[in-house]
Amino acid sequence: MPASSSSSPSLLPPSSITITSKSTVYPSEESAAPSLKLSVSDLPMLSCHYIQKGVLLSSPSDDLSFDRLLPLLRRSLSSALSHFPALAGRLSTDQLGHLHILCNDSGVDFITARAPHVTVDSILSPLYVPDFVKSFFAYDKTLSYSGHSRPLAAVQITELADGIFVGCTVNHAVTDGTSFWHFFNTFAEICKAGGGPVKTISNSPDFSRDTVFDSSAVLRFPPGGPAITFNVGEPLRERIFHFSREAILKLKAKANRAVNGVIGVAEIMGKQSNDAWKATNGTITSLKTSEISSFQSL
Repeated sequence: MPASSSSSPSLLPPSSITITSKSTVYPSEESAAPSLKLSVSDLPMLSCHYIQKGVLLSSPSDDLSFDRLLPLLRRSLSSALSHFPALAGRLSTDQLGHLHILCNDSGVDFITARAPHVTVDSILSPLYVPDFVKSFFAYDKTLSYSGHSRPLAAVQITELADGIFVGCTVNHAVTDGTSFWHFFNTFAEICKAGGGPVKTISNSPDFSRDTVFDSSAVLRFPPGGPAITFNVGEPLRERIFHFSREAILKLKAKANRAVNGVIGVAEIMGKQSNDAWKATNGTITSLKTSEISSFQSL
């Protein structure tokens, strides 16, 4: 791959991303959840970086500007946190050395930023993920052990020249990738419903800690916490494998095809409330052209 020039969008310095505001978002309802003890399988994640994932969206419609969108996202995040109180808490080590998540409603960081020189195409078109995408996430290269003093989650909304990037960062000792997307999807679900306080959600999380991984063993950490377990200076290139919604639905249709050759559309029908596609006699038709791309920043 030819080397990029210094003016290439993939090499834009982080300083070219302007942070416009930073605030704390609290759960819309006070948490009644008890402290959650980390299991022995959670503890190794304390030496890993926060998980970072995001969605790239086209610009809102003319009747919903970026500044009008932000209050909706704040309200939706606040409501989502009331269903995921652990993410609004902090890590704590008790006198015996056991680590817990205190569901104390301390809140999460909500950051807004602008990158007017960055376009959606400048993110999607390069062979490798541009380095500047990391600046769309809070707490880049932050160890999860720092959740003792830092928020356990953060959301950064970055306005681009022709789009919006919603970057979400969560402590890796608190959640894995599956639970991360559970929270992110709930955030989106509430936002789609208008952002108000929601008493029930389609898929409530389970915070029970009665697992085979529960143990009385104590893992002692050096003063200041553990060190990262891999060399962060090693060269790393990331790739995005992009599939259109139409392609995904075609793959699902093929996977669900019955033995007699008839497409089983049960899973496709389950997604139609979120994906504006129509499946008729095995033919999938697009009802809109907008797409959402998913990113992971290590």
